[in-house]
Amino acid sequence: MSREIEPNIHASSPIVIGHRGAAGEAPENTLASFRLAAEQGSHMVELDIHLSEDGKLIVCHDDTLDRTTDGSGAIRLLHSEVIRKADAGSWFSPSFAGEKVPFLEEVYDLLPEHIEINVEVKDSAGSLLDQVLLDYLRGEGRLERTVVSSFDHKLLLRLKQAEPELRIGLLYAADLIHHATYAALLETEVWSLHPHHGHIGAQDTEDALAAGLQIYPYTANHPAEWDKLISIGVTGIITDFPGLLNEHLNRI
Repeated sequence: MSREIEPNIHASSPIVIGHRGAAGEAPENTLASFRLAAEQGSHMVELDIHLSEDGKLIVCHDDTLDRTTDGSGAIRLLHSEVIRKADAGSWFSPSFAGEKVPFLEEVYDLLPEHIEINVEVKDSAGSLLDQVLLDYLRGEGRLERTVVSSFDHKLLLRLKQAEPELRIGLLYAADLIHHATYAALLETEVWSLHPHHGHIGAQDTEDALAAGLQIYPYTANHPAEWDKLISIGVTGIITDFPGLLNEHLNRI
């Protein structure tokens, strides 16, 4: 277990968002990684989901098990019992041997309620995932601690129309001319923008804040990147190293 790092408490500081947990120091998208992110003072964790063949919400970035486990195959074609037999930790370090690919519900159960969860939908399985995810998020106050993001903006619009209380975040890698104007094109309430950290500037941030948007750039892992994002006033930073980011913020 790592020592607990105090989260930054400065009102003007961006929140710390642990990317796939604390993916720089633990196997991504595992309970060990999310536990470490919590210990390191993350305000929010980001994770990725897919739908298994039997309709379970599976936490994994890739659409197959091949890269991050000792298993193989497309998640949407595998039964959850098969997925759960895979070792999701040994590839990162022998000390994480035996880590399983989590169900989404396990992450919510693990993390304290004050830690928000950014659920990134990777593969909507032709919209089959929509109702499964909404049914889960509508239970036990989960909507209030969740932001659902995706590169699939049509998916986000479907989810928002089905559940107006859902907070949605637009993921994108493009260097948009006007970030806030793009969000307005959805003609629905957007909670946050999730641009690549290299594609957001001071004027972009000012415009987004004026439009009532949160700005959570991804995935910034170095002090120079953090300093640039802090200087332009983003409201959150997605990073593989939430502990190091918190320490950096506390030194400012």
